[in-house]
Amino acid sequence: QVQLVESGGGLVQAGGSLRLSCAASGGTVRYSNMGWFRQAPGKEREFIATIDRSGSVTNYADSVKGRFTISRDNAKNTVFLQMNSLKLEDTAVYYCAAGIRDIRAIVDYWGQGTQVTVSS
Repeated sequence: QVQLVESGGGLVQAGGSLRLSCAASGGTVRYSNMGWFRQAPGKEREFIATIDRSGSVTNYADSVKGRFTISRDNAKNTVFLQMNSLKLEDTAVYYCAAGIRDIRAIVDYWGQGTQVTVSS
């Protein structure tokens, strides 16, 4: 059974940066595509970024393109999300995902989520 544990969330001022980490264990997650989603209060969970199993192919939502960078370290079974130039609208719970079948939040595994709050 794959387990995903996120860390790195917190409170940051608009314009600031945060780096999220997702440590994976169990199963064969190193062979899976992985990614990040987020969910703000009252809204559906939305796709942010994905990365293929080699780490060479990435995909981003238009809302974060140019500001967020996804990467992975397969030796450490960890995926990262570097978030720069944060905006108020980036406030949400951020979820790590593995085995992404569809960016409409159809995935094999979810992490428990980490809160990111951007203040003015």
